[in-house]
Amino acid sequence: MTDRETTRAGLRGLLASRRPVPPTPVAPGTALAEARDLRVRLGRRTVLDGVDLAVHAGEVVALVGPNGAGKSTLLAALAGDLPADSGEVLVGGAAVTAWSAPELALRRAVLPQSAPLAFPFTVAEVVRMGRMPWTGNATAEQDDAAVARAMAATEVAAFAERPFPALSGGERARAALARVLAQHAPLVLLDEPTAALDLHHQELVLRICREQADEGRAVVVVLHDLGLAAAHADRVAVFAGGRVAADGAPAEVLTEELLGEVYRHPVEVFPHPRTGGPLILPRR
Repeated sequence: MTDRETTRAGLRGLLASRRPVPPTPVAPGTALAEARDLRVRLGRRTVLDGVDLAVHAGEVVALVGPNGAGKSTLLAALAGDLPADSGEVLVGGAAVTAWSAPELALRRAVLPQSAPLAFPFTVAEVVRMGRMPWTGNATAEQDDAAVARAMAATEVAAFAERPFPALSGGERARAALARVLAQHAPLVLLDEPTAALDLHHQELVLRICREQADEGRAVVVVLHDLGLAAAHADRVAVFAGGRVAADGAPAEVLTEELLGEVYRHPVEVFPHPRTGGPLILPRR
């Protein structure tokens, strides 16, 4: 072996040793993310004050509550994007701060409220960005298949070659969700993914959440539409003033008394005539 070949072999070995190892499959019900007595301050304001929440493989957890209640802050803390002032956040059974950025990217995928992108990447290129954490751990064929599945699921394949900045708000939201799906992480964190969407695509996104959970992932989704939360979530965590006011099955926590108090507006809750699930309407 020549000196150059020896050097190349050494570099390949070094890169392989640094390559993050993907997470192993876990049993349904395994906690994939936990907040324990979590407190987060932004400036002088305490945004999260002693929050305890666990999210398990195989479930969809909806975070609901009024503006400023702490829902998006919790999502950012679970993602490792926002440090805790006290308490702890666990992802994949370890402190979120213990993972390197590449390791964390293999364990959680995040959809923020907005997805600004000034450069004229095509939709297909944006979705393919979700495969970057898998560099060295997946073949090109696996990447292609993951991107194709994600675009088909979110109904963006028809405009795969259009520039991302030229899309409508709803189209951008779906393309950004496709990027998250292509990442294929066991923990999926979605911040208001239905905000810019029409009725059909709102239901599509929540069906995708259900499918992701049925495949063994844990899905945390911030929603303002209580009807979507009631219809699609396994659990609903109601936030108020930086705390969890209630956490449980939709029919248990989405009550007139609690929602009226939390939102400071009276509501009416009716059983759906076909499913029996709660229907929530503001009292007018």
